[in-house]
Amino acid sequence: MNKNIEEHLNEENASMNWEKERNGDENRVEHEADDNLKILSAIKQKNNDDVDFDWDEAESGYSKKDRQQLLEMYNSTLKTFKPNEILMGTVVAKDDREVLLNIGYKSEGRVPLSEFRDTPNLSVGDKIEVLLESTEDKDGQLLLSRKRAKSVRTWEIINNALEGEVILEGQILRRTKGGFVVDIQGVEAFLPGSQIDVKPVRDFDQFVGRTMEFKVVKINPIYENVVVSHKVLIEEKLEEQRYEILKNLEKGQVLEGIVKNMTPFGVFIDLGGVDGLLHITDISWGRVNHPQEVLKLDDKINVVVLDFDEDKKRISLGMKQLTAHPWETLTENISENSIVEGKVVTVTEYGVFIEIKPGVEGLVHTSEMSWSQHPKNPSEMFKPGQELQAVVLNIDREERKMSLGLKQLTPDPWTLPSISEKYAQGTKHEGIVRNMTNYGLFLELENGVDGLVHISDLSWTKKYAHPSEYIKLEEKIEVIVLSLDVENRKMSLGHRQLTEDVWETFATIFTVGSIQKGTIKRIEPKGAIVELEYGVEGFCPSKNLRVAENQPELVIDSSTDFEVIEFSREAKRILLSHTAVWHQEEETEKRAKKIKPKKEKEENAANEGTLEDNEALNQLKEKMEKE
Repeated sequence: MNKNIEEHLNEENASMNWEKERNGDENRVEHEADDNLKILSAIKQKNNDDVDFDWDEAESGYSKKDRQQLLEMYNSTLKTFKPNEILMGTVVAKDDREVLLNIGYKSEGRVPLSEFRDTPNLSVGDKIEVLLESTEDKDGQLLLSRKRAKSVRTWEIINNALEGEVILEGQILRRTKGGFVVDIQGVEAFLPGSQIDVKPVRDFDQFVGRTMEFKVVKINPIYENVVVSHKVLIEEKLEEQRYEILKNLEKGQVLEGIVKNMTPFGVFIDLGGVDGLLHITDISWGRVNHPQEVLKLDDKINVVVLDFDEDKKRISLGMKQLTAHPWETLTENISENSIVEGKVVTVTEYGVFIEIKPGVEGLVHTSEMSWSQHPKNPSEMFKPGQELQAVVLNIDREERKMSLGLKQLTPDPWTLPSISEKYAQGTKHEGIVRNMTNYGLFLELENGVDGLVHISDLSWTKKYAHPSEYIKLEEKIEVIVLSLDVENRKMSLGHRQLTEDVWETFATIFTVGSIQKGTIKRIEPKGAIVELEYGVEGFCPSKNLRVAENQPELVIDSSTDFEVIEFSREAKRILLSHTAVWHQEEETEKRAKKIKPKKEKEENAANEGTLEDNEALNQLKEKMEKE
């Protein structure tokens, strides 16, 4: 037992020596050690079998009563601590890993050095706020956290900033989806991209790493989310500037501004706290397709106030109004019949606009582009930016309008002295089909010289419902001039007249009462078109299409006999009848029974006539094939 007491006292002496090193109270520790040695000597003199010996009194040097009083006095000096309470601690020691803090508790607390990165010059004796996590962990250690203490204090500051509209300072750490992450005294807040500036931001990366002022606009305490804005601070300052600008704003006032934003319809100019719209039509006297052709973002320009609405805070600006209108400086040598040069700025269906100089344009109508009566679409002939020469047809300086012509740069083909000789009646030419109508087709013989071929002048033998049944657009065809009217620019042409009129020969073949073999090509409401020999067509009225009871009905491509009931050489018309054929056959049979010899005589005569017709027909066929 004496040995245990000796070991106990030795351990206590060692503890006292550690306290001596930590607190520097050397004298007090030495006296306490001497007292312990005296107690140890007294104990050794006692009888080991003395069971009434008070070991606590021997160890402490105090009686139970004194010891109880000292314990009560010691406990009264200790503070009462609660978990999650923020306390002020004093740095008593520091190494490479931890910082030892004294908060007035019976033991010191240890905090990782990593929580003091923002205070690199931390030294012993510094006062630091910490949060008490627990008075004793599983190892009996006092648990403190400076990080949590800072977070609690920061949240108090943030909440107060939201309620009192206090401005906070923070550092933009990094970009995230839709905005930035901002560090505000250890708490990460979200800054939307739209809340970083009043102007459109083109490079968000330039803000990363910056320290800026922010205003708390929203807090979600459940998820501990904070939303801040830098834009509202700028807007508050701009509102004051905007008020001063609008108060002194006048029409005609010239201001300096910065190009803030561009749209297809105009440019927004920052006038130093208030925005104005510079419409695309007020940028330049010349034609501008997009503002970026003239201006760039962040350009400093001078503008004039055209109009403003103080209630709606809308300002209309102009830039071209700072210079004189180009029409006012247009030289006098630009007049009617003068030749000007310019570039195509706009192409429309009805013409093209040529810019003579910025702000001065003239229109070339489609009718003034070519002498041709069938001009192409302007978009097929011209492109924006193309350089052209034109003749001034009309100019109105007051209305600022100008009419131009392109065809006037070349001679008018209808005014040439040789037009009457070149296209005299009976001359043959070749032309291109440019247009078609129900009554004929128009041929272009040369640029600006057109003629009409009537549908009836396409063929001697056939009748067409539309010229497209005979020829197609852009195809070439030979014609002969039938008539020429130079004064009215009209020319009548014919195609069938290139060959002889075969109707003189047809008159001897398709005689009235003769029976002809024909094929039905079309059936119309009033009758049928029948193709006869040699390609000539005849017409059989509906009432003459009836067939006998024992005959099949006539349809398209049916071939049968027809009787010629009318022949008109002037109208080029042959009327046929199928009904008359079988009526004639019935009459013939009746007459054959009565007068057989007479029939033989008629047949002989008919044969002779047929031979003559065949001979004439063969001659006509050879002639047509030769042609």
